[in-house]
Amino acid sequence: MRGHDEQQESAFSYVMPEQRIPQDHPLRRIRGLADAALRQLDLYFTALYARNGRPSIAPERLLRGLLLQFLYSIRSERLLMEQLEYNLLFRWFVGLGMDEAVWDVTVFTKNRDRLIAGEIAGRFFQAVVAILGQQGLLSDEHFTVDGTMIEAWASRRSFVEKKDPPQRGTGARGRKLLRDTHESTTDAEARLYCKSQHGEAKPSYLGHVVTENRQGWVIAACVTQASGAAEREAGLRMLDGLQYGRGATLGADKAYQWEDFIHGLRARHLVPHVAEHQATKNWPNFLTREEREHPGFATSQNKRKLVEKVFGWLKGSAGLWQTKFRGLRRVQWMFQLATAAYNLRRAASLVPAR
Repeated sequence: MRGHDEQQESAFSYVMPEQRIPQDHPLRRIRGLADAALRQLDLYFTALYARNGRPSIAPERLLRGLLLQFLYSIRSERLLMEQLEYNLLFRWFVGLGMDEAVWDVTVFTKNRDRLIAGEIAGRFFQAVVAILGQQGLLSDEHFTVDGTMIEAWASRRSFVEKKDPPQRGTGARGRKLLRDTHESTTDAEARLYCKSQHGEAKPSYLGHVVTENRQGWVIAACVTQASGAAEREAGLRMLDGLQYGRGATLGADKAYQWEDFIHGLRARHLVPHVAEHQATKNWPNFLTREEREHPGFATSQNKRKLVEKVFGWLKGSAGLWQTKFRGLRRVQWMFQLATAAYNLRRAASLVPAR
């Protein structure tokens, strides 16, 4: 017997959102880990808000909403709010009830500066990494460092000559570079940068990560202004905040084959497993024979390429091939939050289920 195509509205629903989400859905694992990390930030959240006044949207809900934006490739916060209106899975993940009203999209704009000032994205990323360490999933022996270009929300045509350029440039022997004499009227902290000598120079930032080689977790992440030495300087700075065993190794590509970086690794008791270029008189290699013939050198070079999976997901699924924010702090805020989402996504299948 054919059924009737009649739509009958019901005034009440007796099925809770919790019951509608499959028990084996990946978001269940991700939310459990995300909530554990957010609980570690409770004191920081309290310090950012006044004790009196009208209650705001909970920062935990804002952050869970932004995680959805990365995990499901939602290109804007306005589209995210549209999804929250009718997507029960998203409402459950964020923490909204069936009848709760979705907040206005400007809530993100008004709260972002407060969360950036409290360095919440970086603290959340560190909390996720700490949870992975508690699960025994992190290695303290072998690491990889690399950087990638993030296009700025600016145009090349927005670069104009500075009114008051510095007397001494930032180049070798005080030579003035383009970044010393010109800046963008759209994003003053963006710098023209090209990946290779034959590439097009674009307004950009550089995103940097340190990964461990066992599972490919991102254990450190930051963003800097684009420059030729930014990758090496950021790499050493990120390593200063990590804990590793004596004699640990660090893999890197040929862009890190510079004397100051190699010496910096040795000073930090790290064995440099940096890819070497063809040595010339003007551009020698700086590894010793012992480092070059280390039994783990070839393994580090093979594992080094796994970091490209991180950049592939960040630029493809998370949409960070070009940032939609202006200013170094805002770009770093989103980059660190996206790398935390990457770790949570991998943890959904690797962290043992309770």
